[in-house]
Amino acid sequence: MKRLLGIGAWVVVAALGALGLATIALHRGEGLSATWFVLAAVCSYLVAYRLYSAFIAAKLLTLDNTRATPAERHDDGRDFVPTNKWVLFGHHFAAIAGPGPLVGPTLAAQFGYLPGTLWLIAGAAFAGCVQDFVILFCSIRRDGKTLGEMAKDEVSKRGGTIAGLAVLAIMIILLGVVALVIVNALKSSPWATFTLAMTIPIALLLGVYLRFFRPGRVIEASVIGVALVMFAVVAGQWVADSPAWAAKFTMGGVTLAFALIAYGFAASALPVWLLLAPRDYLSAFIKAGAIFSLAAGILLVRPHVLMPPLTRFVDGSGPVFAGKIFPFCFITIACGAISGFHSLISSGTTPKMIQREGQARFIGYGAMLLESFVGVMAMVAACAMTPGVYFAINSPATVVGATPEAAAATISSWGYPLEAGTMAQLAHSVGEQTLWNRAGGAPSLAVGMAHIFSRTIGGDRLLSIWYHFAIMFEALFILTVLDAGTRVGRFMVQELLGRVWKPIGRMNWYPAIVLSSGLIVAMWGYFLYQGVVDPLGGINSLWPLFGISNQLLAAVALVVATTILLKMGKLRWIWVTLVPMAWLVVITMTASYQKIFSANPRIGFLSYANGLAAQIAAGKIPAAKIGEMQRVIFNQRLDAVVTAVLAVMFLVLLVEALVQWYAILARGKEAKLHETPYVATQWAEGD
Repeated sequence: MKRLLGIGAWVVVAALGALGLATIALHRGEGLSATWFVLAAVCSYLVAYRLYSAFIAAKLLTLDNTRATPAERHDDGRDFVPTNKWVLFGHHFAAIAGPGPLVGPTLAAQFGYLPGTLWLIAGAAFAGCVQDFVILFCSIRRDGKTLGEMAKDEVSKRGGTIAGLAVLAIMIILLGVVALVIVNALKSSPWATFTLAMTIPIALLLGVYLRFFRPGRVIEASVIGVALVMFAVVAGQWVADSPAWAAKFTMGGVTLAFALIAYGFAASALPVWLLLAPRDYLSAFIKAGAIFSLAAGILLVRPHVLMPPLTRFVDGSGPVFAGKIFPFCFITIACGAISGFHSLISSGTTPKMIQREGQARFIGYGAMLLESFVGVMAMVAACAMTPGVYFAINSPATVVGATPEAAAATISSWGYPLEAGTMAQLAHSVGEQTLWNRAGGAPSLAVGMAHIFSRTIGGDRLLSIWYHFAIMFEALFILTVLDAGTRVGRFMVQELLGRVWKPIGRMNWYPAIVLSSGLIVAMWGYFLYQGVVDPLGGINSLWPLFGISNQLLAAVALVVATTILLKMGKLRWIWVTLVPMAWLVVITMTASYQKIFSANPRIGFLSYANGLAAQIAAGKIPAAKIGEMQRVIFNQRLDAVVTAVLAVMFLVLLVEALVQWYAILARGKEAKLHETPYVATQWAEGD
């Protein structure tokens, strides 16, 4: 009877999820209640975790809790540290949930709410969660090796070396730009700067408390830590309102850049239990708390999604970014659906801290589902504002017009009515000078979140507070990517340099840790500094590459995962990783080709550069602007070269893998796995 009740309950959950998805997909006419998005997402995630992740754990991976993990066998108190599964879940979620699930869906909302929402839910369940879960398992079975090292061992030495270099290059660029986003978010906000700064000493206190004073008292430490973080959030407003204290925490771009470089070095070099894990764990509370509060606010307020399911910009003429739904919706929404960066965390810090193999399902698959929910909430927040306001905030002046009146007229001509006075009033309400042309996704998401929160608590009088809370919340998301990514980058540097001189590859040799930490922060710090002092070029010009790079990383991870599963004799179930891998290959290769060779200058790097060069040759560019335009031309051509190099690197790895697969399947080559030998755990069940 109990079993029948359980089956009946899951049938009801599945039916509610199907109803929610059908309503989102088929609704036309007046605005759609945002409640359907919460219902569809939550029910879909529950079914995916209960059924699909259990199937993967049992049939594909055969998780073994009797097997000692790297954290048990190599416990060194620095990188390999057995960590409570809830703390590790918080660290893992905080590390993977960066700006992507917030900004990507917000930008992709220009296509309408339908394609992005379906990709977020389906992409996570069948691609993103699978990648994170399988790569985490593979790394646990290989002493916590990084993705590049696993590619070298399981695919080929040549393919692994190329994959390692490509991954490291993408990581450096990614971290540099992520740091630049943080600098830009903090430059004008002493509230956010103070709050983020205070999370560091709070994390150090929490780490020492759990390590020495009250080991194992996770709930007790969590209550203390969360209370201190919430106090820091409130105190941040006091700091912002005090002229004297606000001046101390209002920093310039260069100062913030060097502060972030120093923080990144500390997060990489200090023991993981002291700073990185507790700070990310605390951040996870703020992240999850804000997202679940947003979901609760949606259920209470029941706002209507005012953006249509599909807009006129599905033809590729979008003002936010040019390009059709395929492939650019799937490139713009990376984190939240599938993100290659996650594979670096799943083969970086997390496998060195996990206590049991069985926890890989909860941490790998479960944390990605939570990030997907973040993306769905971001989509709702962006689409709940009037379309005219959305396009006013996210469209550049070169597309809509340089003056408020011109921009309002342009947007209204698209069929989304807007008055210039509306934007002025909105900016005043949230405490900003202007909200016109604030491209990038973050400001519009903050406006959407603030409107939902203010309708729940405080009304319009608290709109500015909720807006700045949302800005701080977004910056907190991004910082956790920087610290965890830097540590993973350090692992990659050690592994690559260890091939030249073995002592550098020793993860427990502190001089190698300090040297590799210094190298990785110096590399991304250089790009950060160039972006801060030269906003016309440098790192800013590489933004269009990130979506492609991220999905290329995911494709690399799935190639490696598919190879390992094939060697494990899991041919019957190989479609679990092979199908999403094939989808990503099509997406990334199509997007790479279009970004390099498209004749549309708003899409193609080379056509844009050639168009500017022709204008200079024709004398249409003022002499004072020629230097800047030449810099833009160089950066566009550099973008094309970098895109081509990354695509070629991936294709080389893919060919190496296909040769390996052919040798195993057609020629009967012995499949040699590079797993560490089985060692029985010495921990009792429940330890």
